[in-house]
Amino acid sequence: MEIIELQAGQASEPYDHWSYAWRVATGQESAVAGQDVPPPREAPDMVHADLSTPSNVLVRDGAVVAVVDIGNAGSGTRATDLTTLVWYTFQDPLLDDVRRRLWTRILDLVGWEGAAVLAATQILHMLEIPIRHGRHDVVPGVVKRGHRALDELATPP
Repeated sequence: MEIIELQAGQASEPYDHWSYAWRVATGQESAVAGQDVPPPREAPDMVHADLSTPSNVLVRDGAVVAVVDIGNAGSGTRATDLTTLVWYTFQDPLLDDVRRRLWTRILDLVGWEGAAVLAATQILHMLEIPIRHGRHDVVPGVVKRGHRALDELATPP
């Protein structure tokens, strides 16, 4: 979390991850007047947008030593990367407290509606990957994790 907090106000790439998340989550090219979730007020942060471990977050002796592969980096809200971390905390019950802290920070940054957009985007991406690679056997587990994420978001910490 500390590394992601360093991304605050550091946007330098033109790619807008918030607009992308909106399109993925809603299917709408742009927000509809009166029915949209505005971009988070604290943006533009630098967004890595591909924080998967162990491939892009390198850990040694329990500490993050490097974050690599900035090919998808852009601007938006750092809550995007925090939402990705939430996804990976479901793999280990010892990380339940970490996940609660992540949800709290995400809600502080973007509110419930923004968190819902980011969670939906994460779930859809995690579904798209195994489907694209013909790994349909993985889809039920992704759906289960997606339900769990949305259930937790519906009852914030």
